[in-house]
Amino acid sequence: MRILVVSDSHRNFFQLQKVLEKHPEANMVIHLGDGEAEFEDIQALYPGFRYAAVSGNCDFAASCPLTNLLHLEGKNVYITHGHTLGVKSSLEQLKAAARVARASIALYGHTHIAYTEYDNGLYVMNPGSVALARNGKPSYGIIDILPNGIMLNIAEV
Repeated sequence: MRILVVSDSHRNFFQLQKVLEKHPEANMVIHLGDGEAEFEDIQALYPGFRYAAVSGNCDFAASCPLTNLLHLEGKNVYITHGHTLGVKSSLEQLKAAARVARASIALYGHTHIAYTEYDNGLYVMNPGSVALARNGKPSYGIIDILPNGIMLNIAEV
């Protein structure tokens, strides 16, 4: 299973569209917040993907939850924007919440900085921002869940 992970699109529909156009082979798209309006539009335009999303601190009057636990290919995937877990200062609350949920993968946004880590059985990823990167070029994440393991990659838009 191939999952595209995007975050912090901040009303930039065209950056989201570029990511989906690059990966017609993907099975799912996860949006980690701060872009709920354009994410709804992208779902209407590309109905062939499965979708999941959470709300971010800039998604006013949002309909998505703040966190979600997805069950994909036998793995639990914990998703959040991260602003309620203090991810700008530490990932410890995020990791603890993911472990309580028995997740194999924890995904977050909010910092606009791409990041991956493997910590004692937990894969952690921030895809960065598809629109407003703080440490380089706009980016997104690709997760491959394979029979023999999990692969996390960061790609430039």
